[in-house]
Amino acid sequence: KPAGSTRPSPGSASPSGGGQDQVTIDNFAFMPAALTVAPGARITVTNKDDTAHTVTATAGKAFDTGTVDAGRTVTFTAPAKAGVYPYICTIHPFMKGTLTVR
Repeated sequence: KPAGSTRPSPGSASPSGGGQDQVTIDNFAFMPAALTVAPGARITVTNKDDTAHTVTATAGKAFDTGTVDAGRTVTFTAPAKAGVYPYICTIHPFMKGTLTVR
């Protein structure tokens, strides 16, 4: 068995090391709804909807993209402290996601 051939089981989240951490907003939903990243990772958010959204931590001010206009892409930095950070779109609070930093 070659080194490095282990894979996470389907559906499990694992930290990625290539700076490719992404959240896509499409049809009023965050995809993936749960993302696991390393502390301080850069996360790219792409809004594919035709209306503005935000990616805003619900507790404290851990992160907030501000308004991401329709069709736009922004990048934010994950918190440096490990933990679970639920987030919402402040414009559409029924949109929910979770960022896990570890």
